[in-house]
Amino acid sequence: MPSATLPSEPQSGNVGIFIPVEIFFDDLDAMGLLYNGRFQTLVERAWFTFWRDRGIGGRTGLEGDSFNVIKAFTITYETPVTLVGTYAVHLWIDRLGTTSATAGFRFCSLDGATTYAHGTRAIVCLDRTTLTPTPWSSDARRIAETIMRQGH
Repeated sequence: MPSATLPSEPQSGNVGIFIPVEIFFDDLDAMGLLYNGRFQTLVERAWFTFWRDRGIGGRTGLEGDSFNVIKAFTITYETPVTLVGTYAVHLWIDRLGTTSATAGFRFCSLDGATTYAHGTRAIVCLDRTTLTPTPWSSDARRIAETIMRQGH
C-alpha cells in the first residue's frame, strides 16, 4: 500500500500540487485492477478539490469559473493499480488562455515515486446563460499561476 504522506514538492520540475485520492474495493474491476474509467473520475475529483479548497466553485461546485467543460482528455497507463488505499493525483497547469486551459496530471503513489498513469486535460470556461466561452476571472488566473509549469 502507498506510504502515508504527500511529498513536500512534486517530482517533475517542482511544479504543481498533489491531491490525495482514495481507491476502494468497488473501484477495482473483475481482474482486481483499478478500472480504467475510474482514472478520469479520480482526476476530475482532484481538480474539483483543488479549486474548491481555494474558493472557486461556490456552493454548487458549478459557479463562476467552475462552469467549464472538457474539450480533450488524454491518458497513458503505465502500471496497474492493484491495491485499495490512498494515492495521489499530481496536478499542474501547462497553458492558461483567455477562456481555456490545458493541464497535466499524474496518477501516482502518495509519495510521488510511482506513476500509474499520466495525461492532459483541456477545458473551456463557459458563460452559464449563453454556453459560449467566457474569460477566466482574475481570481482563477491568480490561483492557476500557483501551479503553472515554467515557460508555459
